Amino acid sequence: MNSIGDELPVAEKLRTSIREMMPGIIADLGDLIRIPSVAFPGFPPGPVLGMARATEDLLKRYGLPDARLITIPGGYPAVFAEVQAPPGAPTVTLYAHYDVQPAGDPLGWKSDPFTPVVRDGRLYGRGSSDNKAGILVNAAAILALSGDLRVGVKLIIEGEEETDSHLDSFVLANPDLFRCDLFVVADMGNLTPGSPAITTSLRGVCACTVRVRTLDHPVHSGAFGGPSPDALIALVRILATLHDAAGDPAVPGLKGSQWRGEEFPEDLFRDTAGMLDGVDLIGTGTIASRLWTGPSVNVIGLDAPGTATAANILIPQAAARISMRIAPGADPAAEMKKLADHLLAVAPWHVKVEIGEIRLFPGFECKTGGTGYKLARMAMETAFGKPVHEIGGGGSIPLVNTLAKAVPGAEFILWGCADLYSNAHGTDESVEIGEIERMILAEALLLASLGS
Repeated sequence: MNSIGDELPVAEKLRTSIREMMPGIIADLGDLIRIPSVAFPGFPPGPVLGMARATEDLLKRYGLPDARLITIPGGYPAVFAEVQAPPGAPTVTLYAHYDVQPAGDPLGWKSDPFTPVVRDGRLYGRGSSDNKAGILVNAAAILALSGDLRVGVKLIIEGEEETDSHLDSFVLANPDLFRCDLFVVADMGNLTPGSPAITTSLRGVCACTVRVRTLDHPVHSGAFGGPSPDALIALVRILATLHDAAGDPAVPGLKGSQWRGEEFPEDLFRDTAGMLDGVDLIGTGTIASRLWTGPSVNVIGLDAPGTATAANILIPQAAARISMRIAPGADPAAEMKKLADHLLAVAPWHVKVEIGEIRLFPGFECKTGGTGYKLARMAMETAFGKPVHEIGGGGSIPLVNTLAKAVPGAEFILWGCADLYSNAHGTDESVEIGEIERMILAEALLLASLGS
């Protein structure tokens, strides 16, 4: 099979066509950003359902007339579309999601979170990079090949990726709907704009709430402080044992390995993380290993009185939410047991410790020896004009394991148009407009080469 990189007239024709399409693509992405499709419990369902319908309409306008909503029991609908494969041609399933993270305090944003704004070549707004741009990458790649699509294509656009997803159960109950040769997950990205990368591994996650109790009710801190331990102090002492003096996770036995690819530049990490001057990095080993193939432990929430409402009492109970990222290939249940055993073992003064609200998601490792992966690298290299890097992902996409289980043997490509400056999940989320254009071209070239 000739690679699309060898068919420069085809590549340049697509490049020109996609460039002409870009104003309309950015306008359509802006319309999607305006819909506050937060699927978290407690948020209004109307915008989420409206986003599902808007996605269905967009796919129809981009050349997928059979696009339709699929009812997902217990959750928000997914949007599905399909183009049947010609005889003997492979089928590719393209994935993205239409739900977004809550915007948080809008005062932290330079502009309204749900009003798209272009500044310095970047489009700002909640969901711009995570993952409404992924919807446009998938749809526009198909539109760019309109009339010359020689491969079967399925699109699945999820509505609950950012919260408790119900799609996993649906996939396992309906594996034939997702049957394909290659999954392309457009929910990742590159380290920096214009530097192409394919993600080949994802860390998993173990999360739990640890609750400490010492008294059956609040008491006067002067009358009882001294002999009586307060729960917050006990909890702080427990949490302080999660890292050693160097900042490495101190939970015994956690799995990890060394990243064998290119290193993650420290200056890039510091810049994109927003680290303050003079603050040390924590942990040992390469930054890439600490981010992509090793464990990390973070306290992401506390239940305790706030300083503004603090009273002179001993705190009878306090809780913390712990999120532990685990190495690709590590067993989440086994890693969670190690964390729980550690929390119980280090608790001081025989305080009462309860561990609950556990969530477990495994990591993922892509196979990189197949035809789909080879053609994806070639397509991306042609689109960006640069060699492709292999990177890891510090976050998790739980659905990919479900898809791999439902469709054994299918290849996976994890890529997208986000970058480390996108600040997904944070304030002023953004995506570079040029990166959207390059990723549409890469995906169109991949589909063209698979069908050649």
